[in-house]
Amino acid sequence: MSGAALGIEIVVVFFLALFLLHRYADFRKQQRMVLFGTLLAWYLCFLIVFILPLDISTTIYKQCKIDHEEHPAVLPVIPLLSNQTAGNSTMFAYILTLCVFLDSVLKVCYKPWSYIPDGIMPVFWRVVYWTSQCLTWLLLPFMQSYARSGGFSITGKIKTALIENAIYYGTYLLIFGSLLIYVAVHPQWHLSWYELQTIGITAANTWGLFLLVLLLGYGLVEIPRSYWNASRRGHLLIKTYFKAAKLMTEKADAQENLEDVMEEVRKVQESIKYNHPLRKIDGCPVDYQEKMGRNMDDYEDFDDKQNTYPSEKSLVKLHKQVIYAVQRHNRTRVQWLILLQQAMHLEDVAKNETSSAHQFVRSFPSTEPTSWLSRYFYTPTVEWYWECLLKHWFYRLLAVVLSLFSVAVVWSECTFFSTRPVLSLFAVFIQLAERDYNYLYIEMACFITIFFLCTCVYSTVFRIRVFNYYYLASHHQTDAYSLQFSGMLFCRLTPPLCLNFLGLIHMDSAISHQQKEQTAYTSIMGSMRVLSFIANGFYIYYPMLILLLCIATYFSLGTRCLNLLGFQQFVGDNEMTSDLIDEGKELIRREKRKLQRIEDGENRRREWKERYGNTREDTARNRIRNEAAEMTETNYSDTVPNTRQAKYSRTGRGTERDSIELLQDAEPLDFNAETLSDDPLEAGSTRHVPGRYLSMSSSRSRIFDDV
Repeated sequence: MSGAALGIEIVVVFFLALFLLHRYADFRKQQRMVLFGTLLAWYLCFLIVFILPLDISTTIYKQCKIDHEEHPAVLPVIPLLSNQTAGNSTMFAYILTLCVFLDSVLKVCYKPWSYIPDGIMPVFWRVVYWTSQCLTWLLLPFMQSYARSGGFSITGKIKTALIENAIYYGTYLLIFGSLLIYVAVHPQWHLSWYELQTIGITAANTWGLFLLVLLLGYGLVEIPRSYWNASRRGHLLIKTYFKAAKLMTEKADAQENLEDVMEEVRKVQESIKYNHPLRKIDGCPVDYQEKMGRNMDDYEDFDDKQNTYPSEKSLVKLHKQVIYAVQRHNRTRVQWLILLQQAMHLEDVAKNETSSAHQFVRSFPSTEPTSWLSRYFYTPTVEWYWECLLKHWFYRLLAVVLSLFSVAVVWSECTFFSTRPVLSLFAVFIQLAERDYNYLYIEMACFITIFFLCTCVYSTVFRIRVFNYYYLASHHQTDAYSLQFSGMLFCRLTPPLCLNFLGLIHMDSAISHQQKEQTAYTSIMGSMRVLSFIANGFYIYYPMLILLLCIATYFSLGTRCLNLLGFQQFVGDNEMTSDLIDEGKELIRREKRKLQRIEDGENRRREWKERYGNTREDTARNRIRNEAAEMTETNYSDTVPNTRQAKYSRTGRGTERDSIELLQDAEPLDFNAETLSDDPLEAGSTRHVPGRYLSMSSSRSRIFDDV
C-alpha cells in the first residue's frame, strides 16, 4: 500500500471536484478558461483537505520510529533480570511491572495503511501550494477583471484588467516589502532565498489568518443556530418570507437598472449604423435585442455627416455597464427562483403536517428530473415521514452536535499554545489515538475537523448580506464571477486554515515549541522563527479573538447594529421586520397564483390537443385533396382560360389555409379559473358563457365558427 492511498485519493478528489463543478457551473455556456481555472482551484484545495490527514498519520509513524531508536525496547532484558532476581520475589515483581509499563509506552511501531514514502510529500505539497497561490493572487483576479472588462479587443481587456488589479498587487507588494525591510535591518538575519520564500508564505498566511478568524467567529455560532432554527416549525418559513421581500426589492432595482442601460444602448445604436466600425456592443439580452431591432430603422450608411458618434472610450464604459447590469439581473433572477422554490416547499411541509394520509403532496410538480432512487425509495410516504416527522428531530440533534464541536474549537483556539499541560481538546484526542496507533481514527478525526472548519468559514462568505454579490447555486445556475471568486477564496483560506489546525493538535513546532517530527506540509511553510513577532505573537494570540466574535454573534450584536443604522435585518421584535414578512408572504402568494395560471393553461392546451387533434388531421387530409383537385383544375384552365374561376379558386384556398393556421397557432388565453362553469346545461348552450373558451364548445360540425 506504499503510496497507493495517495494515488487513489488524488484521482477520487479530481472526480469529486469535477462533479461539484458540473453541478454548479454550466459547461455549455461558460468559457473554458473560467471552468479550467475554477476546477484547478477547487481541486487543489480539496487535495489539501483530503491529503493532510495522510501526512499527519505518516508523521506520527516517523516520530514513533525516532522514539524507538532513542529508547530501545526493554523486553529482551526481562529474561536476564528474572534469572538474577529469582530469589527475591518482591524485586522481580517490581522490575516486571516496570518492564510492562515501559513496554506499553514503547510499543512496536505499526506502519499505517496509508503510509507515504519519504521524499514524495514535500514535492507534492510544494507543487500544490505554489500553484494554488499563483491562482489566487495572480491568475484568477486577472481572469475575473478580464471577464468584466468592457474592452472590445484582447489588448484592451488585458490593459483594463492590469489597471484594475494594480491596487491589489500594490498592496501585496507593500506588505511583502515591509516584511523584507524588517528582516534586512535586523542584525542577526542574513537574507537568503529560503528566508525570502518564508517571508512570502508568512505574508500570505497572515492575511488568510486575519480573515479566517473573522469568518470563523461568525460561522461557529451561526451554523449550529441555523440548524436549530430550521427544526422550529414555522420559523424558517417566516425568515424565507423576509428574504423574499428584500430580494424582490433588489430584483426590481436590477431590472430597472438593466432597462436604463438598455435605453442608453438604444440611443447609441440609433446614432451608430449597422456598418459603422464602432458597432461592437454585444452581451445584451435577446429580448432587448429584438425589441431594439423592431423599433428602429438601421439601414442607413454610417458616413452621414449629420450624426455625432460617441468615442470608443465611452463605448467601452457602456459595454462594462451592460455586462454588470446583465450579471446583476441574472443573479437576482436565479436567487429569486431558488428562494421561491424553498418558500413553496416550506409551505407544502406546513400543509402536510396535519395530513392524516401520511402522503406528501406538493402544490406544484417538481421541475427537477426524478432520479431512480427517488422513484423507488423516496416515495411520497417516505418523504412525509422525513419532512414532517423526522427532519425536525434530526436537525435538533445535528445542532447539538455542531454546538459541542464549536465549543471544542473555541476552547482549543484559546488554549492551543499550552503544551504542559495539554489543554487543546483536539491535541488530547490525537495523542490518545497516537498511543494505540489507531491511524484510521486519527485520519478520520483530522478530516472531519478540517471539513467542519472549512464549512464554517466558506459558508459564512455566502451567508453574510455584504457578500451577497456572489452566490453558489446548484443546477448549473452559478455565474462565472461567483465561480472565480470561490476559487480565489478557497485557495487563500485553505492553507492558513490547515496550518492553524496543525497548531491545534500540536504538530506545528513553531507554535508548540516542541522538538518533534514535523509534517511535510509544515516543512514547506518554512520556519516561522524568521519572523518571531508573528510566530510568537500574532499566530498565538490573534485566534483568541474568536471567543469575542462568537459572543457577539450569539447575541446578534452586528445584526442589531445594522438594523439601527437603517439596513433591513431579520429581528423578531421589530415593526419593519413584521412588515417585510407580510410583504414577502404576499409576494409568494402572488407567484403561486401565477404558476397556477400557467399550469391551468398547460392543462387546457393539453385538453385542446386531445379534443381537436383528430379533427386537425382530417382537415389536413382534406386540404391535400383540395390542393390536388385545384391543381387538376389549374392544368385544365391552362387550355381553357377562365379568369373568374381562377380568382375564386385562389381566394378560397387562401381563406381555408388561413383558417387552418389560425386553428393550429391559436392558444387559449389566460382566463380566471374561478369564472369557469361546470354546468352541463351551459356547456350545451350555443350562447357564449363568460369565462369559457369558445374553442371548447360542444359543437364540432362547424369547427371554424368559434375561431
